[in-house]
Amino acid sequence: MASYERFSLAGRTILVAGASRGIGLAIAGEIAAAGAHVLLAARTLVDLEDQAALLRGEGLQASAVRLDVSDLADIRSVARTLPDLDGLVNVAGTNIRKRFESYADEEQDRIIRTNLEGPLELTRVVGARMLARGKGGSVVFIGSANQLTSLPFLAIYAMTKAALGGLTRALAAEWGSQAIRVNCVAPGLVWTELTALVWGDPTIAAWRDGAQAMPRWGKPEDIAPLVVYLLGSASEFVTGQTIAVDGGYTTTKIWPFKP
Repeated sequence: MASYERFSLAGRTILVAGASRGIGLAIAGEIAAAGAHVLLAARTLVDLEDQAALLRGEGLQASAVRLDVSDLADIRSVARTLPDLDGLVNVAGTNIRKRFESYADEEQDRIIRTNLEGPLELTRVVGARMLARGKGGSVVFIGSANQLTSLPFLAIYAMTKAALGGLTRALAAEWGSQAIRVNCVAPGLVWTELTALVWGDPTIAAWRDGAQAMPRWGKPEDIAPLVVYLLGSASEFVTGQTIAVDGGYTTTKIWPFKP
């Protein structure tokens, strides 16, 4: 096999849960560009249909699936209608930034349900079908740099993302003998619609420049290529890993000293 062919996803069908915007949409587009039939899944079907149509207009393979990852019954119902999948990408997530002691029960439950319980259930039902099919597969969780290092006022979010890292390792161990690989991508400070309100503060931007080696915000397009790699045969010996895409946020700091 030519080396470049190992990065192709041609002939594969891959579901991206949380594909309507931001990181999920960028991942779906990159998967389609790599040759796969991508299923864009989220709660709002109209937006997904528009995005899928744009991809098809570029000659790519894309379909829309309405799926609410915060609703376990909906996950089970929709899963029964899905075609056989070669890959699953769990992107959907939510966050509420506040003091730990002040979270209302409903707020806490919503974060846990969306970020952890939903991806867990979707992976369970999709994984069961991959096991029964017997042709292997790849599962990618989108975690967060906050599972590797953390900031104040993100306790529930950080907890759910750290749990995905643990699930990644456990499932990689359990499913590896069946050629199903499980990995986690941990984005750093990425500018999206959901983070723009915080990242748009000039004080936060100044803090960022000392917090990581690369003095810019990440983009959704920075995350997508790694996911494509983890879904394809080029990474067929990579499993159980959490890989940060963060401009050095979890590994570097910048200080004023100049030699």
